[in-house]
Amino acid sequence: MSTVTDDFIELSEDGVLALTGPNERYLALIEGAYNVLVETPGGGLMITGDVAGRQKAKAIFAALKKRFDKGLDISEADVRLLIQNPLGKTPAWADHHSNSHVVVMGRKGAVVPKTEGQANYFQQLLTKSLVFGLGPAGSGKTFLAVAHGTQLLMKGAVDRLVIARPAVEAGEKLGFLPGDLNEKVDPYMMPIWQALDDILGADGLRKRRERNEIEVAPLAYMRGRTLSNAYVIIDEAQNTTKQQMKMVLTRLGEGSKMVVTGDPSQVDLPNARESGLAHAVALLGRLEGVGVSRLTADDVVRHELVARIVRAYDNEFKES
Repeated sequence: MSTVTDDFIELSEDGVLALTGPNERYLALIEGAYNVLVETPGGGLMITGDVAGRQKAKAIFAALKKRFDKGLDISEADVRLLIQNPLGKTPAWADHHSNSHVVVMGRKGAVVPKTEGQANYFQQLLTKSLVFGLGPAGSGKTFLAVAHGTQLLMKGAVDRLVIARPAVEAGEKLGFLPGDLNEKVDPYMMPIWQALDDILGADGLRKRRERNEIEVAPLAYMRGRTLSNAYVIIDEAQNTTKQQMKMVLTRLGEGSKMVVTGDPSQVDLPNARESGLAHAVALLGRLEGVGVSRLTADDVVRHELVARIVRAYDNEFKES
């Protein structure tokens, strides 16, 4: 039988707070994974347990400490990712300290792929002119696209970041809403604005909007335009019709890239078979220059429960 003993990891007070997480949530995850007890007696962390459990827990905390020392934010997804790998070793595709995997530096640190699926998606964003990002809520398909597009804008690789989505389910009945175009569209674009604010900050976002470097528009306002030297994101694309999808895809101009994101299981159209997203992927997915990335519940980096919810619904649909 392994001898139960202690290990101490020296940390600053801020380091202890960062590594233990909100309400010591990260400690609970590590304790449950390796059957150890982690305490905070002052000046660091005390790990109690058998040799194997202590070694694995120490490797997790060492990886988290390295991230903290780099000034990067630590999330629950980071902790879960480390637990999923032997001795807490981060796979090469998810190395937070590798510049090749940093999408952009945001206000809370580096924005990086946190799962293998997200890393593969990011590679598609780097190498393809048109990418379809399919996946459930919380899988990072929109956030990574926004982060990558923001990076290209900040580097001057594109002149504009253009974001469009079906504003009101399948209808886009914006004319009945009060206010100008931005006031009509903004409530439906809130997830996009939150992502941009996380990366650019409120002042940076405001200045780029004022310079028309960042533009939002419902799909109806895309007709007849040619989008050159732009990074274009079509969000919630499962709610586009086949005609709308063809229209928006053919807006792509010289020097532009486009990302089309959506969840095929969340179609709000009266007839789900009319979804332009599934049709476009089937029709165009194998064309040269087109990438298709399919994210799953394993790529969900919100609350752990979200991944379980997605799997439960997926299993119900498979059985029905």
